[in-house]
Amino acid sequence: MSNRTLALLAALSATIIYGLNHTIAKEVMPTYIKPFGFIFLRVMGAALLFWCIAPFAPKQKIETKDWGRIAICAVMGMVINMLAFFKGLQLSTPINSSVLVTITPIIVVVLSALFIKEKITLQKGFGVFLGLIGALTLILFGAEIRSDAPNIPLGNFLFIINATFYGSYLILVKKLIEKYHPFVLLKWLFTIGVLVNLPITFSEVTEIQWSLLPLNIIGAIIFVILGTTFGTYLLNAFALTQLKATTIGAFVYLQPLVGVIFALLTGKDSLTSVKLIAMFLVLFGVYLASKKAKPSP
Repeated sequence: MSNRTLALLAALSATIIYGLNHTIAKEVMPTYIKPFGFIFLRVMGAALLFWCIAPFAPKQKIETKDWGRIAICAVMGMVINMLAFFKGLQLSTPINSSVLVTITPIIVVVLSALFIKEKITLQKGFGVFLGLIGALTLILFGAEIRSDAPNIPLGNFLFIINATFYGSYLILVKKLIEKYHPFVLLKWLFTIGVLVNLPITFSEVTEIQWSLLPLNIIGAIIFVILGTTFGTYLLNAFALTQLKATTIGAFVYLQPLVGVIFALLTGKDSLTSVKLIAMFLVLFGVYLASKKAKPSP
């Protein structure tokens, strides 16, 4: 099997893990662990694992001038992004989260235009417009009466916050990824994430009653730490050694498919006409925004 095939399988595996995460993480919150407490477990677990594998990476010293960018990336990618997503997942539904998380490429297009002056073509602009209309459709009209989703509009809005900060993280971290080995960089990003998250999440961590956690919930926690956090970063790091970032980005279209099917099969969510319309608008918008325009003859 070629390295390219293995890289494609790695990217596909990461996408499947992300798709399953919407329902699996929702099962834990807030009955057993509140969202902020869960984030601390996730970031702490990943930090420890990356410190364990860091010795296998080349020895690299972080240059003084890069620590500021690393700190900002950690706050965006390992603090605000994660806190907003898990809090949103507690308040909303797995299908809403699996749809709205795919808006990240649209956010990247908008932020790239604002901060690095990347040109937005008519096609990309229309894609951004459709994606945002789809997101607003879910936020404004996707409310349902559900005991496990107490504030769906606010939860959906937090998914947009999540996508915005994750998109910002992707733009800012690009230069660091080109400069440092992924194990070295991720070790420090997650370590800073632990330190920043600690005062925000500590009270919810102390509320966890470990002796009362059922085995399936412990399994879900392990899945989120090993799979959704540590595993996906490793899989995508390997995939990036063989594939273009745009190729890996294309796998984002599969995440709603995996997330929706898994949520429906497990009975944790249901499809409505509003969700279907919003899903179409978001995915088609993301497709147009991320599709390369044909060069002029």
